Amino acid sequence: MNDQRLRLDLTALADEVTSVDLRDRTLRTSRRLGIQRAVATSAAALVLIAAAAGTAFAIRPDQSPAPLPADTPSVTATRTPSPTPTPSTSAGDTPGAPPSGGSGTNTPSVQFGKLFYGPASVADAEMVNLRSWRPGGSTVRLLALPDIAFKGNMSVSSDGHRVAWVDSNSDLVVSDADGSGKEKIRSNVNPYCVGAAWSPDRRQLLFRESVEPLETARLGMLDMRSAEKTVRWWTTEFEDFEACNAVWSADGQTIAMTIDYGVTLYGADGTKKRAVPGFSRDGWQTDDVVSLSPDGSLVALLRHKPDGDAGDVARDLRVNVVLDTRTGKQVSLPLGGRTLHQVYFQSDGSMVVRVQSGSGYAVLLVDEDGRKVSETAEPASLKDEQILAVVD
Repeated sequence: MNDQRLRLDLTALADEVTSVDLRDRTLRTSRRLGIQRAVATSAAALVLIAAAAGTAFAIRPDQSPAPLPADTPSVTATRTPSPTPTPSTSAGDTPGAPPSGGSGTNTPSVQFGKLFYGPASVADAEMVNLRSWRPGGSTVRLLALPDIAFKGNMSVSSDGHRVAWVDSNSDLVVSDADGSGKEKIRSNVNPYCVGAAWSPDRRQLLFRESVEPLETARLGMLDMRSAEKTVRWWTTEFEDFEACNAVWSADGQTIAMTIDYGVTLYGADGTKKRAVPGFSRDGWQTDDVVSLSPDGSLVALLRHKPDGDAGDVARDLRVNVVLDTRTGKQVSLPLGGRTLHQVYFQSDGSMVVRVQSGSGYAVLLVDEDGRKVSETAEPASLKDEQILAVVD
């Protein structure tokens, strides 16, 4: 009885339960787990790819990233701006440093030439030695010259090898700088006004003929390379001691001389070019021109007022001003507050400037733009000397 009742109850319960397909459930569960694994795997792969891409980008910063697939949303990457690099400063770029001359060192391309010295005032000795010195070296004793040569007329060739002067007999004499090869070239040469002026190519000597009475005189170009020492005379005649103290420009095109209280420029053939402005009988005057720039645009001289220091009655090689030959305006020099004594132009346009320095002198090297390149103290042995010439 009881067994029969139990079977009936189980049958009724079975009718109320909904049948479930376990195979379908199992398949659905399996697919869900597969999708989760796939997503997880893809995410890991993306992480690895991103890391690899970042590494590659760091190694090759200029390499463009590979294009994304067409169906992948594009992403614009913004590069973090790198800091602006600080410019490096080399020794040659240091503000205020002197020009290097383009050689990779601090040695300027402008250099001192050789300086020739003689006594600033001639003593009782009839013969005095010429000396030379190049900054950084030692002084060298050269040939002995008569005092009249130092007073008014000696000239050194542009290479420093030859010296010309007029002696007390009015003879034009030429010699090697060491005194050898002495030769009398011509007689009746004025020893005080023009003397003997070498052309830059060393081929000619400009001189002034000495005649009696001293009312007129002519200047001539003596050809030093001709066997006969021929002379080409200027057609321009000068009265008394007009046109004195001749100096050449390094290009050989201009000769400056003192005349009519001032300075006049001539061509090598004697043709007058122009007078330097700013001189007059009652104003600025000069009796001595010392040096001319290579193109004739600047002149160094001793300038004075009528009642001022007119210099030596013969030749005075002191300089107190550099002037523009076209305008007559004074050119500024980097003297550092010191007194100017002498100026000589070199063939590259630079200047050797002598200034008072303590109890002695110093020479400055000034480039053609007016900037000081270097400075050197003169040897004490040259204290009582003056510069007579500067050559390359």
